[in-house]
Amino acid sequence: MMNINIAELQTDLGRELPFSFAVTAAELDALSDDYAFQDPIKVTGTVVYTGMRWRVSGKIEVVKTFVCNRCLTDCREEQVHEFSEDFTRDEGEDDSVNVFSGDLLDIEDMVRDTLLAAQSLSNICKPDCKGLCPKCGHNLNEGDCGCDRFVPDPRMAALQQLLNKD
Repeated sequence: MMNINIAELQTDLGRELPFSFAVTAAELDALSDDYAFQDPIKVTGTVVYTGMRWRVSGKIEVVKTFVCNRCLTDCREEQVHEFSEDFTRDEGEDDSVNVFSGDLLDIEDMVRDTLLAAQSLSNICKPDCKGLCPKCGHNLNEGDCGCDRFVPDPRMAALQQLLNKD
């Protein structure tokens, strides 16, 4: 559980209370079939009482491992994700504010949601990944394989047949 005791902040307007957690992906329930997060996932930040709300801000540091969707290479990516959320004890009409009760502020759901929402839909090792040769399977990021990879446009097949008749 990622609970922050905010009891001492209720009288100190503007005072920052630092926090730090190290959790596993399993503890956060941030598991995926497409990638993995190496342990530990580090969460650091501060809580500030603003008079009506508690502002929780900080960063998540994690190492993501995955297999590139284009070239099938094992990849490792260091990520840093920042977050800032408001919490309140009053249930109001504002859906953008998290509601809690008592003196413990649980940030586990917020951290998991921030981490998972920041992940891209496709796992690519680099933006200009060339992938694999469709003929021989060679990783084109390592150099050209020499295969003829020209694929004719099927809409032009009739014209190609006319050219081949000569």
